[in-house]
Amino acid sequence: MPLLTYLKQRARRLKAETFALYLAARHPGTPWYAKLFVAAVVAYAFSPIDLIPDFVPVLGYVDDLILIPLGIALAVRMIPAPVLAECRARAQQVKRVSWTAAVVVVAIWVGLAALGIVWLYEALK
Repeated sequence: MPLLTYLKQRARRLKAETFALYLAARHPGTPWYAKLFVAAVVAYAFSPIDLIPDFVPVLGYVDDLILIPLGIALAVRMIPAPVLAECRARAQQVKRVSWTAAVVVVAIWVGLAALGIVWLYEALK
């Protein structure tokens, strides 16, 4: 299998798993600590802003290639198996794009950036 095909399949699986985790975070059978961790991983995975910007050579893709899959793997271990199986099945049935969630994530990042700029401006005054 060519590398590009393999990487595309892997990316699709990660996206499906991330959506299943999103559903698991809203499931009543998921423990509160798992919900908190899953929410953080899913928000970071869907966020357009990275911890390390992608334009930084080599290091820019570290979070996409290592941090997100590690976070997903840890989150999967925190969720009870029956809950995760149910959420994976629901994730495969539902194929939709949540623009509302995207707008909320972008708004949070923009707000945090604005607060950081104001704080920096006040500190350098």
